[in-house]
Amino acid sequence: MTDLLSPGLHRAAGVADDASLVTAMLRVEVAWLRALAEVGAVDPEDAETVAVAAGDWQVDLAALGAAGEDTGNPVLPVVSGLREVVGQPLALLVHRGLTSQDVLDTALVLLSRDALARTRGDLLATAQGLAALADQHRASLMVGRTLTQHAVPITFGLKAAQWLSGVLDALERVDRALDQLPVQCGGAAGTLSLVAETTDPSRAAAAFAHELGLRWRGVPWHTNRAPVTAIGDALVATTGACGVLASDVALLARPEIGEVREGQVAGRGGSSTMPHKQNPVLAVLVRAASLQTPQLLAQLHLAAAQAVDERPDGAWHSEWPSLRRLLEVTVTATSQTAELVSLLEVDTAAMKSRVDAASEDLLAESGRATAAEDYLGAASVFVDAVLERLPSEGNGHA
Repeated sequence: MTDLLSPGLHRAAGVADDASLVTAMLRVEVAWLRALAEVGAVDPEDAETVAVAAGDWQVDLAALGAAGEDTGNPVLPVVSGLREVVGQPLALLVHRGLTSQDVLDTALVLLSRDALARTRGDLLATAQGLAALADQHRASLMVGRTLTQHAVPITFGLKAAQWLSGVLDALERVDRALDQLPVQCGGAAGTLSLVAETTDPSRAAAAFAHELGLRWRGVPWHTNRAPVTAIGDALVATTGACGVLASDVALLARPEIGEVREGQVAGRGGSSTMPHKQNPVLAVLVRAASLQTPQLLAQLHLAAAQAVDERPDGAWHSEWPSLRRLLEVTVTATSQTAELVSLLEVDTAAMKSRVDAASEDLLAESGRATAAEDYLGAASVFVDAVLERLPSEGNGHA
């Protein structure tokens, strides 16, 4: 997976590309037939025959893409192709009772689940790294900065703990999103009317959700796009937390500050013209991601507000590229952030030297003669408070 204008996108390979989307759509079609079989509306052997055919089908992505323009979405070409490879009479069972939005929404939820799971893993790795830094440097003095100016002394441990706090907040948002992912199942206009001709629609929908490991909300959400915006909210909360960390690293890595550095990796960070440079590339790319995702989320909310009738005319379609980009950018950025933290170099001597040089200003608030290390307030207590939030997966405890 390559995109020359999206450095690092290879880290998101398989997240939301066309091949992954088609695989997810086929998985949805098969799960639907298995659900119908479970409630007695379809012969289980017929459902499995379709499943085998779907697994064996060699999909022509280029042809599907061209056909998708004629139908307005990629589902009908997939359904037509699957019916062709299945053959009669089983072709009549494929997609029966569903609508294209059921399939595409559910497929995008499946892709989102995988992306959120990958994001969660990298957030946990980032949290582990930050927890180690917070504990190791709980007494490492550095200048506290407010509104770009020196304020009072803090510790780098507290700085790392604040980064960790944001990452843990994002992790909680991701966990909530994962817990709530729903199946889409409504049929042509949200009534499951064709399904009702042969079985209880609610039972079929619940079986469908169970087959895919998703939730059945009790009602379709064709025009209630809260499930999509909830996914987007979690992704943007994640890139926001990573962006704060990356922006701080980029600032502190400036030569005139030099308090942290990205760990050197062969071939990374060089300049095309200036051989002396070691650019903080990962921090720059993560910061760039955090500046892109809020507008992608805005598109999802805008589309949600325009989801009219029983199925939307264009608003739904406008979600797809934004959601795909959000998934890819977030997976890429969290992977980069985990690596950035794991290799981060901290120059405590540079930090202490700056504290010593600026001690008169840093201690002006106290109005008395004191040492910087004696004017840290509750810094260490705050570090402990954040470390206590670390999930068991992040601190090694059962």
